[in-house]
Amino acid sequence: MPSPRYKQLVDSLAANIRAGQLAPGTRLPTHRQLATREGLALVTATRVYTELAAMGLVSGEAGRGTFVRETALPPGMGIDQQAAAAGMVDLNFNYPSLPGQAELLRDGLRQLAASGDLEALLRYQPHGGRMHERATVARHLALRGLQVTAEQVLIVSGAQHGLAAAVMAHLQPGDVVAVDALTYPGFKVLAQAHRLELAPIPATPQGPDLDALERLCKTRRVRAIYSMPTLHNPLGWVMRLGQRRRLVAIARQHGQLIIEDAAYAFLAEDAPAPLAALAPEATVYVSGLSKSVATGLRVGFVAAPLAWVAPLERAIRATTWNTPGVMTALASTWLEDGTVERLEQHKRQDATQRQAIASEVLRGMPLQRHPASYFVWLPLPEEVRADQLAQALMHERIAVSTAEPFATSAQVPHAIRLALGSVAPDALREALQKVKTTIQAQAC
Repeated sequence: MPSPRYKQLVDSLAANIRAGQLAPGTRLPTHRQLATREGLALVTATRVYTELAAMGLVSGEAGRGTFVRETALPPGMGIDQQAAAAGMVDLNFNYPSLPGQAELLRDGLRQLAASGDLEALLRYQPHGGRMHERATVARHLALRGLQVTAEQVLIVSGAQHGLAAAVMAHLQPGDVVAVDALTYPGFKVLAQAHRLELAPIPATPQGPDLDALERLCKTRRVRAIYSMPTLHNPLGWVMRLGQRRRLVAIARQHGQLIIEDAAYAFLAEDAPAPLAALAPEATVYVSGLSKSVATGLRVGFVAAPLAWVAPLERAIRATTWNTPGVMTALASTWLEDGTVERLEQHKRQDATQRQAIASEVLRGMPLQRHPASYFVWLPLPEEVRADQLAQALMHERIAVSTAEPFATSAQVPHAIRLALGSVAPDALREALQKVKTTIQAQAC
């Protein structure tokens, strides 16, 4: 039986792209032009490009058209990988570390070995963590403007695990979740694994377009809102208090769950109250110590209404049973003695200094960032293709991320994200200069 006409066209275009007959960066005909040229319905032409995009061969960009992708790039430009290849300067993934942290770990382990009942740490722990450790986390959250009891806190294996527990406990396959049009790639992975539908909300310079969110909620049955109100990844915004109150009002009006991701919130001093403080009855608050202390310290925490604790505990039990006792004890000690607070302060200073380097080297470029964040969002000139830029930088032994891993809409923005927290300052300066030089060369 012969293949449908559109399928033959998909196969033909895919073969031409893979053979190099359609070079990376080639602008393809518009959907309407393709339909006219091939004698297809417009909806069928759109389906052709949708299938090619799903194969990773083309990308659509708002207001610009559909382009052949650079297929030599690794999927996601390494955002889903643990580290850049040996010898690469990693501007793709953030794992900020300060001098002396290894010695801090040695001291912490010595202190742990000399105190308490070590044998107890080798046994199974309560699913949500031991109550005195949950109380320590609650006191830490109070410093961030969130007043909760120990009973409302659950200890998890990092913020990503906390997000997974929230999804498993409260959402079902097919549920619609409102998210920013650019959002944390880890939540996209969760949504795919749990078959959630992500409904993108356009961005403004100050935060999500809440008018668009309101319109969406009037036309779709949105079950939850996933939000990073305090230091958004990748755009760096901190939502104003009025915006937070309006988002909460929308969620209350439509009976929606709010999942608040606060992984980078520690970097923004004097931020408005968390969403969980404004809507404690409707919000699951998720954070952890991966960015503020170390990525290898897989300790995170979830705060939720008491009625939601049991479902969250079941999700923890189904995934990891409990957080490793030794890691949790070490983290709790550092929370209690002020080590975490000191590290957060030092990392705010470190991030600010790195942003100053970015400001100096990338002067004149349209940077979007928070002055104390560990990343920069860099929209590109019209003439520069993000995938080709990333490929050129790989040849310079520099890894960056394109916009694709962050995009939840069909149209992928023409930009890259630069992570500033994983290399030494001198290496960062040199790498950013190569990024600028490569962009300028491709723009000519």
